[in-house]
Formats: sequence, structure tokens, C-alpha cells
Amino acid sequence: MSPPVAPPGWSRWLVPPAALSVHLSIGQAYAWSVFKPPLESALGLSGTQSALPFQLGIVMLGLSAAFGGTLVERKGPRWAMTVALVCFSSGFLLSALGASLEQYWLIVFGYGFVGGIGLGIGYISPVSTLIKWFPDRPGMATGIAIMGFGGGALIASPWSAQMLESFGGDSSGIALAFLVHGLSYAVFMLLGVLLVRVPRHAPGAPGTARQASTGPQVSARQAIRTPQFWLLWIVLCMNVTAGIGILEKAAPMITDFFADTSTPVSVTAAAGFVALLSAANMAGRIGWSSTSDLIGRKNIYRVYLGAGALMYALIALFGDSSKPLFVLCALVILSFYGGGFATVPAYLKDLFGTYQVGAIHGRLLTAWSTAGVLGPLIVNWIADRQEEAGRHGASLYGLSFVIMIGLLVVGVVANELVRPVDPRHHVPAPKEAAHAERQQSESA
Repeated sequence: MSPPVAPPGWSRWLVPPAALSVHLSIGQAYAWSVFKPPLESALGLSGTQSALPFQLGIVMLGLSAAFGGTLVERKGPRWAMTVALVCFSSGFLLSALGASLEQYWLIVFGYGFVGGIGLGIGYISPVSTLIKWFPDRPGMATGIAIMGFGGGALIASPWSAQMLESFGGDSSGIALAFLVHGLSYAVFMLLGVLLVRVPRHAPGAPGTARQASTGPQVSARQAIRTPQFWLLWIVLCMNVTAGIGILEKAAPMITDFFADTSTPVSVTAAAGFVALLSAANMAGRIGWSSTSDLIGRKNIYRVYLGAGALMYALIALFGDSSKPLFVLCALVILSFYGGGFATVPAYLKDLFGTYQVGAIHGRLLTAWSTAGVLGPLIVNWIADRQEEAGRHGASLYGLSFVIMIGLLVVGVVANELVRPVDPRHHVPAPKEAAHAERQQSESA
């Protein structure tokens, strides 16, 4: 299934909305913490167990993006968006069946494994297309689309909380909420499938890809042999681990932090906090990635990692004594988290060129898979152990926050070591031009 080539005069600004329809849908993953308390209550799960569908979903996101990246480049964004629609919606339908039957393994398989494949293919589906449409502003272009993934929970969090309140927090209520999600997202993602277009490869045409890009061009196979790829892998992994550690447990975390104060956080307010984090995640993806077009990718990652460590330190030291401080620091961390995702395709483009940037991006997202396990595992496992030891409130999270600070420092060091790619890894210009012509003929 090849996407139709854009006709003459077709506006490139129609591509970001197509990408947004997919990313806003799969961004529901960031609202998973709303389902954690009812699942734990209905099925008798621990915090670590209830995080498993989300963790597996992020693992499958990275793996499917890595293994499917080259296929997505070859078959085009419409094929990728269709696969994402089928897998993501099917994951919810399987989860609905699992909740109805009280078979937790089916929720893990549906939401985590099947839905996770939809996450990965859907996430990378528009990246290379957007960069080809916007060679002049790659950070802004990918930021617009990828902000949808960060903003998905802004819609899904209050929507899910309202459904659970209306349907009930027992297994049948959870099942019905999953069913509504699966059907609704299928319809919304279909809009992107129908709207997406690829640019004509006319040299010099405004708003379209050039037949052979200038600057360094590196193939996906060659890119993973460079130190730059693995340094960026570490940078992304550390930044994601720090953000996802808060995001996955956001609702119960803010409740725990202020449970012993005179102003405890209600379930509704906790869901609102998740929505605020989603807004920060979304704003960071467009705001920080656009800023990177002005100050450079390495500089913006210095902000993400260095200031992120400072925010974690403030929460660890003073978070339980000031609700505004806790919320503000968490919002900043999540804006850096989102910004890191939106900026990394442009960072890859700067280092490796546009030749196979989508496939390289897919391989780099294995860092997200690792972080998707590491972040929730650190926070949930330590919180569970601290609770078993008789601790409560903010003391459940102190050690995990110190670990996050250390990981962010590791990311700072890796970012400082990034240098331009050695010319011996570059693809010869004639080969790149032949590849562009082949892609054009396949898309036509």
C-alpha cells in the first residue's frame, strides 16, 4: 500500500494533521496510570504488576520501530499508519476481553504486545515523510507531529477517568472502557491514513524533498556502527528513563506525596495532574524542538539533561512540603522528556542526513524500550520495597529520585562526546540518488 503522491500545489501543512491523528491516538499510552489503581483493586495486583502492560508496550514500541523502520521507509507512511491502526485498536479489544474474563495475561498480551507493535509502527510512520516535506525546519516539523504522542494523555486521561467513574472500577467497567477506547481510536486514526501524502521528488520545488540531499548521508546499517549512534542511544535512554519514571506512576505518586498532609490529593485531582503532565509533554515537543532549530541539538540536550537533574533534586529535597513546587518541577521534567523525543529525529538528521533517517530513528527507539522497562521498574520496585518496610508518603520515592539524577548525569556526559560522523561512513552521492529515484517510482 503506497500513499498517493501529492498533486502540484498541495500544501505541505496538511501532513502534520495526518500525523497528529495517529500520534494523538497512540499517545493514550501516557494515560495508563489512570487504569493502574482500578486494575490493582479489581485483579489484586501490585504496583509493579499493574505497570507490566505499559512496560511491555514501550518495549514492543522500540522493537517494532527498530525492526520495522526499514520496512516503513520502503512501504511508506500510509501502510505504516494502517498497521498501527489495526494493532493498536486490536490491543484494546483484546484487553477488554481480558478484563471481562479477569485474565490479566490477556491484558498484558493485548495492550502490551499487540498494542505495543501499533505504538512503534505508528510512532515512526510520519517521521521521514515530515523531514522530507520540511527540510528547512526539521525540528519544528517533527515536533508538531510528535507532540501529539505527548498530548494524547491530555485527552485520554480525563476521558478514561470519566469512563471508569461512569462504568465502574470493577473488571466489567474496565472492560467497557477498553472497548470504547479501541473503537474510537480506530475511527480517529483512519483520518490520518486517508489524508497522508508523500512529496514529489522534484529538485528545487518549494516544500518538497530534493532528489539527493546535501551534506553527510549515512545508511541505517552503517549508522549503528558509529559511536555517534550509541552515544545518542544513551542520551535518549537516560532522558526517557527520567521522564517515564514519573509519568507511568503519576496518579498514585502525587497521591502518596501528599497523603499525610492537610490537603491530600483526590482521585479526580490526580487524573488532572496526569493531564497536566501530558500538556507539558506535548508543549515541550513543539516548544523545545523548535528552539533546537535556533540553538542547536547538543545545546538543547544540555538543557534537558542538566536542568532535569536539578528538577529531580528539588522534588527529592522539597517536593513533599510544597505542592506547587512538586507540580512545577514534574511539569518541567515532562517538557524535557517530550522535547527529547521531538528533537532526536532532527539530531539524527544533522548527524546522518535524510537518506535513511526513518530507519535510523526506528533503531534508536530501542533506547525507549530499555527506558520503558528501567524507569517504571526503578520507581515501582523501590516504592513496593519501601512500603513493605513500613514507609509511606514521599519516602517511598527518595531513593529512586537519586538514581534518576545519576542517570541524567550519565546522559550529560554522553551528549558532550557526540561529534560529527567520520566521512568513511557516508554513502556515495550516486547511490543515494539511485535510492531516491527507486523510492519515487515505488510511491508513484
